[in-house]
Amino acid sequence: MDSPRIRRALISVSDKLGLAGFARGLVAAGVEIYSTGGTRKHLESEGIAVRDVAEYTGFPEMMDGRLKTLHPKVHGGILCRHNNPEDMRALAEHGILTFELVVVNLYPFETTVARPGVSFDEAIENIDIGGPTMVRAGAKNHEFTTIATSADQYSEILDQIAARGCTSVELRRRLAAEAFAHTARYDRAIAEYFAGSTAAGPFPGGISISLTRKAVLRYGENPHQRAALYARPDDGGASVVAARQLNGKELSYNNLLDLDSALAIVRQFAAPAAAVIKHNNPCGAAVADTLAEALARAMAGDPLSAFGSVLGLNRPVDAATAEVLTAPGLFVEAIVAPDFDDEALNILTTKPKWKTNVRLMKVGALERSQSHWTYRCLEGGVLMQEADVLPDPEDLWKVVTDAQPTEPQWQDLRVAWELVRHVKSNAIVLCKDRMLLGAGAGQMSRVDSVEIAIQKAGDRVAGSVLGSDAFFPFPDSIEKAAAAGVTAVIQPGGSKSDDAVVTACNQRGLPMVFTGRRHFKH
Repeated sequence: MDSPRIRRALISVSDKLGLAGFARGLVAAGVEIYSTGGTRKHLESEGIAVRDVAEYTGFPEMMDGRLKTLHPKVHGGILCRHNNPEDMRALAEHGILTFELVVVNLYPFETTVARPGVSFDEAIENIDIGGPTMVRAGAKNHEFTTIATSADQYSEILDQIAARGCTSVELRRRLAAEAFAHTARYDRAIAEYFAGSTAAGPFPGGISISLTRKAVLRYGENPHQRAALYARPDDGGASVVAARQLNGKELSYNNLLDLDSALAIVRQFAAPAAAVIKHNNPCGAAVADTLAEALARAMAGDPLSAFGSVLGLNRPVDAATAEVLTAPGLFVEAIVAPDFDDEALNILTTKPKWKTNVRLMKVGALERSQSHWTYRCLEGGVLMQEADVLPDPEDLWKVVTDAQPTEPQWQDLRVAWELVRHVKSNAIVLCKDRMLLGAGAGQMSRVDSVEIAIQKAGDRVAGSVLGSDAFFPFPDSIEKAAAAGVTAVIQPGGSKSDDAVVTACNQRGLPMVFTGRRHFKH
C-alpha cells in the first residue's frame, strides 16, 4: 500500500549536502517542514519556510543541544499508525501532528574521532542521541513513515512525492533497512572507540566490521562456490572496491583479488610503474621513465605467464600505453589504473575483443596505501594484524659484505625489495634495470624459490640482483644465485647462519644488504 499523503517533514541533519534543493522540492509539493537548531537556520538562510520544533513542542532546546527532539510531540507524530484509531485519537487528544517524512543524519562521530589529537570530551559530545532515536522510530514505522538518512536518497523520494504525493511501500521498506544499517554502523563506531580507549594496547576487547554489499558475483574462486563483494562504508581512498568500471565484462572473484594485488604493487612507486599479476603473484613488473615503457618491460618479464593476466598501472593510461596493450597476441583480463584518457579509451574500446571482454577499472589518484589493519578469516575466528604497507627506512639498511653495491645495483635492489613483499613466501625475486625477471613464490624451501626464479629469468639472470623476503638459513641459495650470474643481494638478515651467508657472498664478490625487516606474505 502507499502511505498517507506526505504533509509534514521533520528535518534535522548534520551533513547538509543537497538539503536546500531537497527542501525546496518538498515545499513545492506542498510539504510543511519542521526543523531544529542549525538545520532550521541553514534552511531559513536559503529562503525556505521552516517551523521551529521547539516552538511546536513548547519545550526549548537545552543542555547545549543535547535535548531538543526527545519529546512525545515529535515521536508520537513519527510512530503513530495511521490506520489505528487509538493512535489517531491519542494524537488528537494531545495536539500531536503527524510526520510522514523524517530526514536525519547523525553527528559526525567517526570523522571527529579520526582527527589527530581529538579529546575524549569532544568525542563524547559528538555522540548523537536524538538523531538515532528519530531514525529508528521512522524505520520501525515504515508502513506510514518515510525515513531518509543520506543525501543519495533525496532524489528518489522527491520524485515519488512529486508524482503521487507519497512514497511506495517498497521504497519505505528499503529506506528502513538502510536506516537500521546506518544506526548499527554508528553504534558500532562508538563501541569500538570506547573499547579502544579502555583497551590495554592497540587491540580492543572486541571488534565489529561494518560492510555493505556492493555486488553479487557470478561465482567464487571456483564455479561451484557462491560469492559477493562487500565494501567498507568509510572507504574513500583509491581501491579496487571503490573503482569505476569503464569497460568490459563483469568482474570475477579472482579478478578482484588479482586487481587488488596489482594496485598494491604499483602504488608503492613514485616513478611510472606497471605490474602483471597471475594467480595473485607478480609474473612481471617494471619501473621506467614512461608508463608505456614500464608496461612493455613488465609484460616482457614472463610473456608466457602474462597471457590472461591482470595489470596494475600507477599513471593514467595514455595513447602510447594503449598501443602497447593492443599489440598482437597480447591478452589480459583486466586493468586497474588511476584513469584512462580519451584517446586511450578510444583505442582500447574500439578493438573488438577489448570492447566486449577486458575490464578497465578507474580508481582515481593514487597514494601509498594507508590501510592500518588487515583481517584473515579462520574457521571459528579472524586474525587481525597491522598492514604491511609502510616503506622500510633505508637509513636502517646495512651493507654487510666487503663489496658495496654500485648505483645501478642500488636502483635494482630497491625495486626488488618493494616487489618481494608482494610475492607469496618463501619469496625470491630477480630484477635488472628496474624490471622483474623472475619470481619464485610459495615454495616450501627458500632454495627451491631461488631455483624457480633463476629458471624464469633464463639467460637474463646475468647481472641481476636478488631480493628475499626473509633470511637465508644456509649459504646454498647464495651459491646457486651467484653461479647463475646474480651480482647483488638484499634480504632482512637475522639468521643463525648470517655469518656463513655473508662469507659466501664475500667469496664471490657479491654485495649484500640487510634491511632488518622481514616481509612474509602467507
